Amino acid sequence: MGKLIVTKTMLAGLIVIEPQVFGDDRGFFMEFYNRDSFAEIGIEEAFVQDNHSRSGKGVLRGLHYQISPAPMGKLVKCVRGKIFDVGVDIRKDSPTFGQWHGETLSGDNHKMLYLPPGFAHGFVALDEVNDVIYACTNVYTPAAERGIIWNDPEIGINWPLDKVTVSEKDRKNPPLKEAEVF
Repeated sequence: MGKLIVTKTMLAGLIVIEPQVFGDDRGFFMEFYNRDSFAEIGIEEAFVQDNHSRSGKGVLRGLHYQISPAPMGKLVKCVRGKIFDVGVDIRKDSPTFGQWHGETLSGDNHKMLYLPPGFAHGFVALDEVNDVIYACTNVYTPAAERGIIWNDPEIGINWPLDKVTVSEKDRKNPPLKEAEVF
């Protein structure tokens, strides 16, 4: 069992996780997820679906989330390239509602971001080829899928790229003030 370094953010429940990485001249080994290690840091949800996306430089995905009856937490890791990963607190009773935290995740730094249910998630790809994996605490449920526009001025995310490519679907997402939230 590898030791995890946990950094709490200003948004309750949203944490940065740095796993122990064992490296030598052959490469490295690390645990992406270990039930017991995660329980020790307070994450006891079961992960039931794993996703893998590949994005070119400037691709922005998000802000995505799922509502009841299928709220979804995510454990996000960039395994190739580099992304700027963002979580937005959309829990209406939270003192940090509408606030965001961004973290650079890369294949080199091995950092992971854990977003519990109640957070919208998005990222922008910073390298030419970027592979992102994320373990989810619920299965994808189209009827529960929701989104918030990535450039909502009320949220004010400071994306590190000026020119981004956003899907047609994500361009149609509403601002936070019109979104269905937790």
